[in-house]
Amino acid sequence: MDRTEKREFVASLATVFAETSFVLVAQNKGLTVADVSELRRRMRAAGATYKVAKNRLATLALEGTRFDGVKPLLKGPTALAWSTDPVAVAKTAVEFAKTNDKFVVLGGALGTQTLDASGVKALAELPSLETLRAQLLGLIQTPATRIAGILQAPGGQVARVLAAYAKKDEAQAA
Repeated sequence: MDRTEKREFVASLATVFAETSFVLVAQNKGLTVADVSELRRRMRAAGATYKVAKNRLATLALEGTRFDGVKPLLKGPTALAWSTDPVAVAKTAVEFAKTNDKFVVLGGALGTQTLDASGVKALAELPSLETLRAQLLGLIQTPATRIAGILQAPGGQVARVLAAYAKKDEAQAA
């Protein structure tokens, strides 16, 4: 990379860090091309971006952003991953790390909060944004179904009482 390419790379990373809510730092020492391709595919499917960056350039891009706390993690062969949905990135990275011992999650930053590896794993255990939306929608719909059930219950109870009296009369008549 020449100087202009480096400046463009730092500028593009800085704009990404300004727009995203979560940055993950991982060590990718010894990953094969097939492994990295699989990880990139999984990240893309989760709506995240995975990028191997030189530590010095990443440090320059992080300067002055809210993710300044991850600078100490940028040592050795590292990679960055980010997304607007922090749970998706964390889940994808933690799941991949379970199957590949050469990929190690070092930590990350959620807004101004710096997370270590255990913090990222705890974030990965949270339900995804889509799951939370579905649960919220279910909670909103539940009162409506309960109200409908309550309104239908008195009519059903009256019908059961009348049916019981009819059976009682049939039994007495017989």
